[in-house]
Amino acid sequence: MNTDIIWSNILNQIKDELSSLSYNTWFAETELYQLKDGIAYIIVPMPIHKKHLIDNYRDIIVNKINDVVGENYDIHLLLKEEIEEELHTSTESVRDTSNEKDDNTDNNVNSNLNPSYTFNNFVVGNSNKFAHAGALSVAENPGTMYNPLFLYGNSGLGKTHLMHAIGNYIVANSNKKVLYVTSEQFKSEFVKANKKDENGENFNYVDFFKNKYRNIDVLLIDDIQFLGEAKKSQEEFFHTFNNLYNDSKQIIISSDRSPNDLRKLEDRLLTRFTWGLTVNIYPPDYNLRVEILKKKIIAGNFEKDIPQEVIEYIASNMGPDVRQLEGAITRLIAYSTIMGGLEINLDVAIDALKDEINKGIVEKDDVHRIQKIVSEYFQISVEDIRSKKRSSNISFPRQIAMYLCRTMTSESFPKIGTEFGGKDHSTVMHSVEKIENEIKVNKDLANIIEKLKKDIGVV
Repeated sequence: MNTDIIWSNILNQIKDELSSLSYNTWFAETELYQLKDGIAYIIVPMPIHKKHLIDNYRDIIVNKINDVVGENYDIHLLLKEEIEEELHTSTESVRDTSNEKDDNTDNNVNSNLNPSYTFNNFVVGNSNKFAHAGALSVAENPGTMYNPLFLYGNSGLGKTHLMHAIGNYIVANSNKKVLYVTSEQFKSEFVKANKKDENGENFNYVDFFKNKYRNIDVLLIDDIQFLGEAKKSQEEFFHTFNNLYNDSKQIIISSDRSPNDLRKLEDRLLTRFTWGLTVNIYPPDYNLRVEILKKKIIAGNFEKDIPQEVIEYIASNMGPDVRQLEGAITRLIAYSTIMGGLEINLDVAIDALKDEINKGIVEKDDVHRIQKIVSEYFQISVEDIRSKKRSSNISFPRQIAMYLCRTMTSESFPKIGTEFGGKDHSTVMHSVEKIENEIKVNKDLANIIEKLKKDIGVV
């Protein structure tokens, strides 16, 4: 079997495990040069591919090669121009270049980047996977992949984190000049630049402003919606945008709404915002909220353990804002310490976060709406249905509510269990199965379920 066929089979397997964006960015232009002395020599299109493929996909590449070929091979990544030199001078396996970078420390001066925001500590889930992939693609190929990149979504979903991650990645892997600003900063600096000095002139200030924003390689501007009331600042940004874009410089913009909803910005700006890639970051689902909390706990290196049921309780009740999720952990740890070093458990978490939880619950939340409707039908309180009481007049409606939550929402068994007083997922599964079986033989119960579904409506 020749190398083209081997590599085609390997890529087909890799493609099944990656998003199309990730695959097209990092694998579509790769080639297998040869298999020699236990080494698979792979040609990649750009130097950035070496580091990223080794850091993120080394194991999958090695495993797929071994699966297809039936022998163990290490990998060595090469540019086309490196083939002759590398193959004649060494057959050693690829070295780890994760700690290598160009001497570009001066580029971080005045970049306004927060070094704590990186791709490595950005938690990826279904709601932000596309945004993360797009951002990473831009970071690896600034000015050529997607220009501009426009990120939008509600506050607290990770837009700013991704913007800083892009900037930090580019600074770490190139000599490009990066600048991060908010639209308020841009507007403020523009106003100052247009103030005249004691001689009635402002040429020096204007030149400084234009040099700052136009002689860079990457501009990241956050919260662009706040330029809405500033017509002159919009005009200046229009010219800045054109200057950078025409020079193939990367522009990354964020907003709390899509370009189509930015009614106060000029049409000529809105048109340009859609020239590249526009990505919506959605609120994190339950599973992603759990992972975000776990990441926060690991990064915090807290002295106290936080049980899984507490993590699930917070993820279920705090709402989608990532800052609120992280703040809940901080508050819980502080509460435990202030109250004499209490061991953290579900009861302590409920007490510590009761005020915050009330703010985080959305009235139209599907699970809570189902609980409310079922409780009203059986004339019990929502507190009862979420409690650990086992009397039949409460436990049976609770089982029905769990069944409806499972069949009418996309929530997981653990998430539903947390919403019902911290029940184990196996308890929820048992309840769902019990109601499913009862419906088949009990027409009265089947009618009750149908009525409740109509009352609940489309969830």
